[in-house]
Amino acid sequence: MNKATLYYQIGDKDTLYANVIHQVIGNTAQGIADAVAKVEHPEEKLKAYIHYIANTVDKNPEIPPIMMREIASGGQTLPRVVVEDIASVLKVLIGILDQGKKKGIFTDTIPFLIHMMIMGTILFYKKALPIKDRQSWLPAAIKARDKKLEASLGDEVAKLVLKAIKR
Repeated sequence: MNKATLYYQIGDKDTLYANVIHQVIGNTAQGIADAVAKVEHPEEKLKAYIHYIANTVDKNPEIPPIMMREIASGGQTLPRVVVEDIASVLKVLIGILDQGKKKGIFTDTIPFLIHMMIMGTILFYKKALPIKDRQSWLPAAIKARDKKLEASLGDEVAKLVLKAIKR
């Protein structure tokens, strides 16, 4: 397909960009809501939330560089529909955190900060791991502390976040 046909069907470059990101983030928002609805306990809900995000990043390796560019630019080209998708994801997290707080499981937290802890850790880990692994010159003392993940990235991030917010 040539560019002219693509633009005729979709619109301009900005519309194409918005549609691609919206498709991934919008589907992620719905998938997170579905995954979280399947479990009862707030800790399990938070784990489901984190796992879904980690799995989405695994399945969509283009997401970390796109989101990192958007953050670096102050969201200059972030389409409104994608911001609305992110707000849908945050609503799910707010529900989990509120439920956990009411049950005395979680401390009072700032949902956006918790979401950024999750996203930042996953995005930066995914993009930085290959860079770190190429550094053969690292001192032995640092390499000795460099352990492979014992579980999945989602499990490790969930463990850290739960440690940070549990009462």
